[in-house]
Amino acid sequence: MPTRPALRRCALLVLTVLTLTGCLAPRHQATAPTSAASSGTTDPALARFYDQVLEWTTCGEEQCADATVPLDWSDPEGDTIEIALRRIPASGGSPVGSLLVNPGGPGRSAIDSMSFFRQVVSRDVLAAYDLVAFDPRGVQHSAPVTCVDPAQLDALTAWVPDFSTDAGIAEAAARNGELGRACLERTGDLLGHVATQSAARDMDVLRAALGDEALTYLGFSYGTELGATYAALFPERAGRLVLDGALDPTLDSGQVAAGQAAGFENALRAYVADCQTGAQCPLDGDVDAGLAAVSTLFDRVRANPLPTTSGRELTVSLAFSGVAAALYSQASWPVLTQAIGAAVDRGDGTALLQLADSYYGRNPDGTYSSNQNEAFSAITCLDDRPSADPAQMRADAEAIAQVAPTVGEFFSYGGASCAQWPVPAVPALESYAAPGAAPIVVVGTTNDPATPYAWAEQLAGQLSSGVLLTYEGEGHTAYGRSNRCVKDAVDTFLLTGEAPADGTRC
Repeated sequence: MPTRPALRRCALLVLTVLTLTGCLAPRHQATAPTSAASSGTTDPALARFYDQVLEWTTCGEEQCADATVPLDWSDPEGDTIEIALRRIPASGGSPVGSLLVNPGGPGRSAIDSMSFFRQVVSRDVLAAYDLVAFDPRGVQHSAPVTCVDPAQLDALTAWVPDFSTDAGIAEAAARNGELGRACLERTGDLLGHVATQSAARDMDVLRAALGDEALTYLGFSYGTELGATYAALFPERAGRLVLDGALDPTLDSGQVAAGQAAGFENALRAYVADCQTGAQCPLDGDVDAGLAAVSTLFDRVRANPLPTTSGRELTVSLAFSGVAAALYSQASWPVLTQAIGAAVDRGDGTALLQLADSYYGRNPDGTYSSNQNEAFSAITCLDDRPSADPAQMRADAEAIAQVAPTVGEFFSYGGASCAQWPVPAVPALESYAAPGAAPIVVVGTTNDPATPYAWAEQLAGQLSSGVLLTYEGEGHTAYGRSNRCVKDAVDTFLLTGEAPADGTRC
């Protein structure tokens, strides 16, 4: 989006497509809560949601259902919306329960990411649990937020704001305000009810409708904030929760921006060091010289956007998005080397634009694969409203530049993003301690660019039952992409409830 950096845009970017197989239940198989106790509510106004029976239908090689939840949780007798679910039945034939999953974002569709989850979740866990994806409210298949057409979204993602003057900051705030008003016009009252807290309350209805006494959950990136919010609201029903690539939900947007700026700077430094060990690296000299070359490239593209074979120009906003996209996974570093090389050596922005398009979910035909960009803005502007004071934003930008001299500018002035958003923010929860909850496993990667390791330490410390599991490595998140140590620890926890020792390092 125009002035929003990578704030909380922590979804996993590369989803491997797999062919899904497995036996499906008969069409229209219903799932009902196992007992009154599993519903978890004594409020008669909520009983119709907690006691609903899910009607599962066959959709391709999976099963689909919709769950009904209140539009406004403060008015459960008012309008309702539907939450979309997708299920792969346990391959073992006798599921111990449901494993709910979320890939991050906010705004990433879990339903569209089922092939990714089928790849990263181990066979033993898939044998024991029904794998259940759901799109949180406002996202793709669940009452999606709708704002602009693809051409308008192209313009927003490519736009380069000028934060050097108060007038430039005001223009950025106004542009984002126009986006918000477009969202409100097309989405209606739902725009004010897509906050993480509402999505977490929906999850408890899903738990009950699936027939589970406690929630079993695997959340990546922003999905960790969603899981932590659930635990804070329903600690007695928080079962085996795994929060991988953790966000600290108590941080404000300025702190998130500073942390992510430092995280991406460190990841870029690690990438440059690795690149310079190869013969084809376009970044000469030592690591500092390589980082300076990246800064020079950004300056060059800011002054003169690069041409691409698509006919679209690579602006500096898109150039940074392309670089950031490749830093989420070490497996993407060779692609980044080729993209930077083409831009530096030939003035060709095609490869960096393709990386940026993957980041935003833009298809080659100009359409977008989901509403993730619009949902991202809608959810983040409800969850937290950063300071829009120009003096404060300048001070914050100077502090960010100290820890992230190469990429810090792209994480600054986030206050302009939500300054004129047309619906008010939701008050934060007082605590995320979740007293009385079962052990909650928090997974952190030591050089994670998008969710710095310190956030995993902080979240595990805030949770009264938090257990920290550390992966010593590169990239965003760990389970399913790191090593056997992490896999075995998470699998054992999901299958037996036995958490790893707090502080375990892999």
